[in-house]
Amino acid sequence: MAKEHGADVHLSVGEREVRISSPERIYFPARGETKLDLAHYYLSVGEGILRALRERPTMLHRFPKGVSGTKVHQKRLPKGAPDWVSTVRLHFPRYDLHADELCPTHLAEIIWAVQMSTVELHPWNVRSADVDRPDEWRIDLDPMPDAPFARVRRVAGVCREVLDELGIVGYPKTSGGSGLHVYVRIAPRWEFTDVRRAALAFAREVQRRAPQDVTTQWWRKDRDPATVFVDYNQNARDHTIAAAYSVRGNAEGTVSTPVTWDEVADVQPGDCTIATVPERFARLGDLHATIDDVAHDLTPLLEWAERDEAEGAQPPVEPRAPH
Repeated sequence: MAKEHGADVHLSVGEREVRISSPERIYFPARGETKLDLAHYYLSVGEGILRALRERPTMLHRFPKGVSGTKVHQKRLPKGAPDWVSTVRLHFPRYDLHADELCPTHLAEIIWAVQMSTVELHPWNVRSADVDRPDEWRIDLDPMPDAPFARVRRVAGVCREVLDELGIVGYPKTSGGSGLHVYVRIAPRWEFTDVRRAALAFAREVQRRAPQDVTTQWWRKDRDPATVFVDYNQNARDHTIAAAYSVRGNAEGTVSTPVTWDEVADVQPGDCTIATVPERFARLGDLHATIDDVAHDLTPLLEWAERDEAEGAQPPVEPRAPH
């Protein structure tokens, strides 16, 4: 009997063969891309997605029936994983629990995640060698409901100005939604609490320079709905955001896409999809290819945090546990 969503397909990925079941199941209804199309997308950006995830604990956002169906947030490695799929054990102090999460070291593991219905890949900002000390600082520009994307662009420009003054290289990308992210490699010397303090100190400096555009208020009820929230708590333990080149779980299959700083002024995030990013990647390569070249020092930002706190600023609010 013919299978409802097509016969299994076997993909050669490096030295591995990965089975894709139900390859014809529609995952993205806007244009009709299938589960197999999703696997081919990740193969087309393989160098970039592997750089974004390599040796990082990775949370999976799975959509067994496609993005119109139920979303499953998967911390633990799904059952039935081949023995060649890499994991790392994580501790969640809030619950005194442990979990073994996917920790990709080669592309076949990412394609296997697609076989397990994964659309979005959300890595931690640590690597498996030290899961308590981040090596990545994440600047998340999250527009409130009434903030136009032009405001996000302006705030990104202020972020770049401050980073330049600090001598820090930031790597921007679209979020795949309505915001922008900027990633910075840092030396893995500090634990999550200090990285969050540094991130908040940076956010406050951006707010000082663009007070009409930026909020650092943690509680949503306290934010001006026309501002951009610089979400410093995306650097907290167990908080993750979509990786560079991760597809997002919406009908259009938008992609969290690396861009140049010059492109920030013109990029339309909705134009970056699984239908368009492969050609862009083939033409431009991975715009985050040099992100690992320099690991930056957070000491100046921690000095800003000490200054702010001495003047009465509150330390970072402890975030609620994520999903």
